[in-house]
Amino acid sequence: MKLVLIILFALLQHAAANVEKTIFISPQAQPPPKDASIDNLLLVPLSEGLSTLRTELEASFPTESEPHGTIHWFLLEGLQPTSRYEVRICWMATQPTSFSLHAYDVDTAFAHSGLLTSLSDYSYKRHEKLTEADEQLLHQRKASPTENSTFLFLQILAAADYYSLNDTLMTTPPPVAVDIILDRYILNVFPESLLPTGLYLMLLAAGAWFLSRWISALLVRPSSVEEVSKKTN
Repeated sequence: MKLVLIILFALLQHAAANVEKTIFISPQAQPPPKDASIDNLLLVPLSEGLSTLRTELEASFPTESEPHGTIHWFLLEGLQPTSRYEVRICWMATQPTSFSLHAYDVDTAFAHSGLLTSLSDYSYKRHEKLTEADEQLLHQRKASPTENSTFLFLQILAAADYYSLNDTLMTTPPPVAVDIILDRYILNVFPESLLPTGLYLMLLAAGAWFLSRWISALLVRPSSVEEVSKKTN
């Protein structure tokens, strides 16, 4: 038994990470808005075909203009209509940061002046850092117009959450390495990415049940044999 426990502890890996998420229901499929091109916003897209993104996000200490830190925007597209999804963001605990996530449909984002201003400002900064690869991707998307689909804007707020005697760290917090994961719920109940873990736990429970029955039979058998021998005597 001790040998089994030693092997199990040896296989365990230490993970120091934080997770924040938002859960939402995808809207009905609709054509891209005619009054504003989503492609021109140059937002990084997330879809079921590209459900995981590893990147670095800038963070900042809360200010009057940005009380929740630096604002980032992403595009969620190609989702199954009226289905439950969640978006998770994971980052190392060694980079103390407070993240909050919000998903907005197109009508809500364009109708709210604060959201529209934030989205426009972020897009303008993206245009300033436009690369040749971004330009090629933009031309490709314009050459093949998107049909009816589900569009959502994902807003991520990143606020530095630490105090340091280092003036540089307090003035310019370093970018935070993150994983952004889009996950669909199976039957709107169970996250799809957790399906292998669920099956593993079910197999583990079934194996433990059969093992316990086998051990119980071994423990009961000697007593039953003694009772039979007493009756024969």
